[in-house]
Amino acid sequence: MGLHLGDTAPDFTAMTTDGELSFHDWKQGAWAVFFSHPADFTPVCTTELGRTAALSSEFAKRNTKAMALSIDPIEDHHEWAPDIGEVTGTALNFPIVADPDHRIAELYDMIHPGEGDTSTVRSVFIVDPDDKLRLMLTYPKSVGRNFDEIVRVIDALQATDKDPIATPADWRPGDRVIVSLAVSTDDAKERFDNVEEFKPYLRYADAPK
Repeated sequence: MGLHLGDTAPDFTAMTTDGELSFHDWKQGAWAVFFSHPADFTPVCTTELGRTAALSSEFAKRNTKAMALSIDPIEDHHEWAPDIGEVTGTALNFPIVADPDHRIAELYDMIHPGEGDTSTVRSVFIVDPDDKLRLMLTYPKSVGRNFDEIVRVIDALQATDKDPIATPADWRPGDRVIVSLAVSTDDAKERFDNVEEFKPYLRYADAPK
């Protein structure tokens, strides 16, 4: 059976570039971006891990930790890590999981059948502080991820957890939000500023502060 949104993210203990870590213990009380990359010493992956490292302060503002994984052994991770800083200008500052036996990759269905090898594709899992899966994305190996979108989704998830709202297409923090259908228009006007009803099912409001 595959993973679904709302499932508990599978726990695991593995060797990483920060030593042996247990996933749930490592992220305890925080959000997590757990993502796979196909292989060490590859061009797209180098840019992606450098970009993740550069976002460290943005993740910290959102109580979010990053963790990467590939099926390469830990020795390769340690050898490759300096390249990330040299190429992208930001040194590695989050753990990379070594998964040479594919145990975790199979647990999270990170291996794309029919691709001709057993390396992981570019999977992304956003996990909330209660260890629930809140977002799953899968990119092909040839396409680098948009990490601005990953940060945007974390903002949207945290905003919609806090208030009875949804976020419209292309929403970013500070943009107007959509009032939940569970809230009447009269109640929405008590709770939110500048409520506008375009349709009975579509009410915009200023983002809660």
